[in-house]
Amino acid sequence: MTTTPHARPAPPAPTLADRLAVGALLGVQDLSLRALALAGDPVARWSLGSPRTDVYALYERIRRRGPVVRSRTGVHALTSAELCEQVLRDPTFGVRPAGHADGAGDRTDPVARIALPPTVTGSFLEMDPPDHTRLRRTVAPAFRPRVVRERAPRLEALLHGLVDRIEDRARRGEHFDVMADLAAPFPIAVISDLLGVPEADAARFRAIGNTVGQALDGVRTLRQVDRLRTAGLELEELFARLLDERAAEPRDDVLSVVAAARAAGTATGREALETAGLLLVAGFETTVNLIGNGIAALAAHPQWWERLVAEPDLAPRVVEETLRFDPSVQATSRIAHADTTLAGTALPAGSTVLVLTAAANRDPAAHPRPAVFDPLRTGEPDHLTFSSGIHFCLGTPLARLEGEIAFRVLAQRLPRLRLLPGARRRAGAVIRGYATLPATAR
Repeated sequence: MTTTPHARPAPPAPTLADRLAVGALLGVQDLSLRALALAGDPVARWSLGSPRTDVYALYERIRRRGPVVRSRTGVHALTSAELCEQVLRDPTFGVRPAGHADGAGDRTDPVARIALPPTVTGSFLEMDPPDHTRLRRTVAPAFRPRVVRERAPRLEALLHGLVDRIEDRARRGEHFDVMADLAAPFPIAVISDLLGVPEADAARFRAIGNTVGQALDGVRTLRQVDRLRTAGLELEELFARLLDERAAEPRDDVLSVVAAARAAGTATGREALETAGLLLVAGFETTVNLIGNGIAALAAHPQWWERLVAEPDLAPRVVEETLRFDPSVQATSRIAHADTTLAGTALPAGSTVLVLTAAANRDPAAHPRPAVFDPLRTGEPDHLTFSSGIHFCLGTPLARLEGEIAFRVLAQRLPRLRLLPGARRRAGAVIRGYATLPATAR
């Protein structure tokens, strides 16, 4: 295959000096955030990602400070639905600093250089046009709504298999965990099937995906650096093997599409690995928490669970309200590529804007009674959970279908499902979900 300027070498093995530098950097970053949080900076407190923090109360504190809030962490935070969507759609703002294309900026970050192999660091999610456009086009056809809907019977079969096991346990009087027994294995089975990962690799795939998915919330400790690097390199080895197999014998799966793009020269070998890694993490981590957060919301509002049991076709509305009310992805960021002004605030080129999409989803100017969980809200789905503009989530149709099937099948087959004491939120600011959700279906 022809080598292009887009290729990026794998990160070198870390030296002792590298590890010491990263450990010191992570320690300083953590202490700085904690100091700023203690001093009253709400963005710093949010960034710590404590599972004990009431993030929605924190968003209201930020909202009361004005439309554009300058944090001492160095970012400008937005909570307005209007401003968040404006920034996400404005080509003045990109995902990388101007002039840093195709991961060039990662080479200057010691944490990324050591911890994040190409299957994690690159991907078109972290690129601006034209590279973002080129790579997104390679896999976009596999995620068109019509194509995704054709997979619904396969998805339902996968979920029914999981529910069969839960029902068996319920008959024996055993409890189960919504996250471990349902919310996690269902999306990983779906994305494994969609990508074309053999069943023999599925357990390995899930373990690696769990570790890599945690990187969406940033790297906090040297132990996490080690785990992430190991998992990322193992994932790269897995995808490299599977892509070579698909190049030799194409199948009806997304890895075959990526392998074909590599062979055609529209994606380099490195970009093919990065794209496969993105599809894994984006297709797994966020949908896990959509299901978990939705079940928790329904348990906290039992009238809606009862309504869903009586009317399973309400499931799509439950999906949309969960996405608005308590989304898996709470925020994204953009960098100003030129001097600009936002709601009267001057932003020099290079300024980082924290787009708090979960806060925008509860903006009272856009959503009446924003703190109320109401699947029958009037109007079309109107939230920013899947972002907006050119980075609107490619997997939106698949995530919606998985959520719809999950809520409908659970209401039909486990109508007595209820949560038990012991639910525990996972740590993290960007990704919001549960570590455990004990339940019974007796």
